[in-house]
Amino acid sequence: MAAQAAEKIDMRTWIAVAAGMLGAFMAVLDIQITNSSLKDILGTLAATQEEGSWISTAYLCAEIVVIPLAALLCRVFGVRGYMMGTTALFVLFSSLCGSAWNLQSMIVFRMMQGFTGGALIPMAMTLVLTKLPPSKRATGLALFGLTATLAPALGPTFGGYLSELYGWPSIFYINWVPGVLLVAGIGYGLNREKIELKLLLAADWLGIALMALGLGSLTIFLEEGNTKDWFDSTFVITFAGLAIFGLLGWVLTSSMRSEPFVNLKLYGQRNFLVATALSAVTGMALYGSSFLLPLYLGQIAQYTPMQIGEVIMWVGLPQLLVMPFAAKLSAKIDNRILCSIGLAVFGISCLMNSYMDATTGYDQLLWSQVVRAVGQPFIMLTLSNFAMQGIAPKDMPSASSLFNMTRNLGGSIGIALLATALTAREHFHSQRIGEAVTNLSDATRLRLDQLTQSFVASGTDPASAADQALKAVDNIVRREAYVMAYNDCFYIVAAILFGCILLLWFADKVKAPSGASGAH
Repeated sequence: MAAQAAEKIDMRTWIAVAAGMLGAFMAVLDIQITNSSLKDILGTLAATQEEGSWISTAYLCAEIVVIPLAALLCRVFGVRGYMMGTTALFVLFSSLCGSAWNLQSMIVFRMMQGFTGGALIPMAMTLVLTKLPPSKRATGLALFGLTATLAPALGPTFGGYLSELYGWPSIFYINWVPGVLLVAGIGYGLNREKIELKLLLAADWLGIALMALGLGSLTIFLEEGNTKDWFDSTFVITFAGLAIFGLLGWVLTSSMRSEPFVNLKLYGQRNFLVATALSAVTGMALYGSSFLLPLYLGQIAQYTPMQIGEVIMWVGLPQLLVMPFAAKLSAKIDNRILCSIGLAVFGISCLMNSYMDATTGYDQLLWSQVVRAVGQPFIMLTLSNFAMQGIAPKDMPSASSLFNMTRNLGGSIGIALLATALTAREHFHSQRIGEAVTNLSDATRLRLDQLTQSFVASGTDPASAADQALKAVDNIVRREAYVMAYNDCFYIVAAILFGCILLLWFADKVKAPSGASGAH
């Protein structure tokens, strides 16, 4: 068949696309990888937990700012030159993170790491859309979907293993391996392009500055809000105001230019709007689940980072088997049906996690992780198909940037909301349990007497034993309140995912292009 023959692609292109996927995986992985090693990092840098939150915030701020800039920077330096250059800088700043001498240097290097690595996420998707023919895009987007869902799951696992075996600096030095492979793959797989520095002079620098202010301030607002009691803090209110000013200014300046650095008018296309909205919500669930479960296992089950990794990895491994199956189905079945199935299965996995108790561990969580792994590929792949349906070739870099920016923002919003919900629900359940656990309760007095006698029997004087008994009961109350709060948060995530199924049907019917058609 002539059409199929014309769509055959050489090994060089596949190598370039694979290298792009490796870059996206590396960039998303580095969002999560420090979480499991944060305690060790803070100990070495002599920083508090609150100060340490800026290690992640700095990376996220820089990453979210550079993603919309990726389309412009590609036009200026060419895809090959930009990807090789930004990867080399990413590896350099990763190494500097590993050798950081204090908290301030770590925050600066993490910010530069995010700014150089963030663009690798939309660039991977852009390579799929511009270098692969329509009949191969489902396969390419399936690979891209894996980077988006596998990396958040494997980040704590990978970080935990490396940190425990070789120390926390190794989580940064390991980036040399994928970094060198990426530069080699892109250098071999893509042709040189002319550098167009004059495009920088003509760029909408006011819009870029407003975008950076808006997205950066929004990320800081979301990341720091819960620890600073949201609108009770002048710091948080200030960044909320800056975010609104920056984002509104960006939209306004973009609408007045014929050639904006990223095309926000794409949000006017219904399929793209629905896909990006769902991408944001899926980002909330994806990053939110990856936030909640390790926190629960560390706080309640007292798991080590390596043990947490052994639980979390089961949300990653089955996806390798499911994703090729999802890619084939996406060319034959209405993607709204496939995405609905994915959202329902992901929601069910969250419901399975909403019935935990203080003894829940690896054996009880294994199957919920496997169920989640079955659902996620259907969501990520089909949302990519929806978003890119009917997008003109010249707008594909902009579409890729906006789609990925929205998903990452959704992740930040999800983590912020769930952290706040966790705190609020823990206070609520502590109060309710506290109403029952009082000195007026026979069961409470009996339990206190038993604990006091136990402590006295182990050699503690009666007064101290009574204090220890009170503390022990208080710890049990707090623990049970936290378990109930975690259950509530998983229930919230499940409810949101089920609600998204209704929103999805506002999109048009879409199937991934098959080998028989070149239209997209």
